[in-house]
Amino acid sequence: MSGTITTEIIRHGLLAAADEMARNLCRTAYNTVVYEIHDYGIGIHDPNGDVVADAPGIAVFTRASDYGIKKAVEFLGADAMNPGDVFVLNYPYWASAHTLDPLVFAPIHHDDRLIGFTSCRVHVLDLNQKDPGYVLDSTDVYQEGLVLPASKLYRRGVPNSDVFNIIRFNSRLPERTIGDIQAQVSACVTGVRRTQEIADKYGADTLLNAMNAINDHGERLARLALERLPNGTWTAYDFVDHDGVDLERMIKLNVTVTISDDEMVIDWSGSDRRVRGPINVPRGLTEALCCLIFKSLTTPDTPVVAGNFRALRVVTEKGSVMHAVPPQPTFTMWTGILASEVILKALAQGMPDLVPACSGGDVCSMMGLGVNPRNGEPWVEATNEAVGFGAHAGGDGEDGIMHLTEPGCRNNPVEVLETKSPMLIEFYGYRPDSGGAGRHRGGVGVGRSYRFLAESKGICIVYKTKTNPWSIGGGRVGGNNHVIVNPGTDREVVQGCSYNHLEPGDVLVNNTGGGGGYGNPFDREPERVARDVRNGFVSVQASRREYGVVVDPATFEVDLQETEALRAAGAPA
Repeated sequence: MSGTITTEIIRHGLLAAADEMARNLCRTAYNTVVYEIHDYGIGIHDPNGDVVADAPGIAVFTRASDYGIKKAVEFLGADAMNPGDVFVLNYPYWASAHTLDPLVFAPIHHDDRLIGFTSCRVHVLDLNQKDPGYVLDSTDVYQEGLVLPASKLYRRGVPNSDVFNIIRFNSRLPERTIGDIQAQVSACVTGVRRTQEIADKYGADTLLNAMNAINDHGERLARLALERLPNGTWTAYDFVDHDGVDLERMIKLNVTVTISDDEMVIDWSGSDRRVRGPINVPRGLTEALCCLIFKSLTTPDTPVVAGNFRALRVVTEKGSVMHAVPPQPTFTMWTGILASEVILKALAQGMPDLVPACSGGDVCSMMGLGVNPRNGEPWVEATNEAVGFGAHAGGDGEDGIMHLTEPGCRNNPVEVLETKSPMLIEFYGYRPDSGGAGRHRGGVGVGRSYRFLAESKGICIVYKTKTNPWSIGGGRVGGNNHVIVNPGTDREVVQGCSYNHLEPGDVLVNNTGGGGGYGNPFDREPERVARDVRNGFVSVQASRREYGVVVDPATFEVDLQETEALRAAGAPA
């Protein structure tokens, strides 16, 4: 058995190794989505595939990688995993992501004994999916690109040229795609080396005992927190705009959450079935997004370990939108983003003082691609936009921040986008009045305007435009997400998810939603409303209409007499 102090030293050593894996990944990746946005998941896992250390990135990636590693071991057998081997897996139903988010992982051996795994998942640019950039309307997995079922990229430290050549000849951007995969390999090998050094120093048995202790401690912390949560059963639903194929059919996400002293059950029964388009979610990703919400309620201040989730049980129906089975398409996984807040919507019924209102509810991605006239080469660049967070019992929602499923991520800077693509960013800033009014205000979303300087394709991946971000306790809903192509012209189009063919000079504006409000807006202190007006979050008109507060547009002073009279006339409609 390892002592408590030794276990803590090993825990921090593993966390440091995971951070080093992330740094090496960002230094060597070819793709700005990786090194600027941090669209990755990094993990160190025990011999069962359970995570014991990770580095911040896409929150759901690391836990989904547990699922993928276990499926790979089940498929190949642990005996097929040798020292120096590195594997790639992107079969969606095992890898828990779409085909462009390949899971690269490596076994960790010490004296020929399997003592764990390292993992790295990123978004690569192209694996011969039917459309360049992103697929929005596939109807089966065979349209979604090259599938690799736990294949060896390296055999005992030697590159497997057969697999690399298959990837090379199945990518429109082979240099950048293989470059990013090799960056994943570099990250995994770094983690293997550092974990082996810990085993060398303390002994493999001590390391394995520490891994068990880390997860057992994570379980104890989660169970103690779970006991403090209200017991009960609550049901909620919301909708994805459409599935990319049946454009008039909104897709229902239905969840029932039950909390007892012993466990939390998140049951997706009743969610839509027979969804033809690519918004179906693999089971592993559904588990991962449920883990995200569970952790935010129980152990938000400690690093992710698999033990945190032993008190969580997830129920799905095979073939539903929340549990894809072959050959259901899964490329556009935005359902997992929207579903995270459906869980919060259910919980808000039983614990409105512990969860926030809905955020803007989406990551509002914009991807541009084409041929760059500066060098005649293909280009692909993307960014996820910030949204407003929902207000909560403790205060206002955050303004313009990455969606809760991407807490370790950033957006792509203006300078990077303009340097690497023929796009000009003409405007980027907060959206006034997009945050839902309330005693505590929902955070405001943002707007970014792209002018395309060459013929291009602009892909907008936004799936929450037909429903507004919900509020709590009498607050007002947040403003919705929407995309405008060529605003203010006779060619103006307002839309959500779309694949746009753009000519030189065309403009695309990506507007993100604000968070829902918390509590009656007439209970918000007038001076706080005036501060919001001064800072540009709330307009003079909205301060009067939504909050019953009259603010001088020149001095930003509150007219207390008019405000008192307006509020005495009644709460906002």
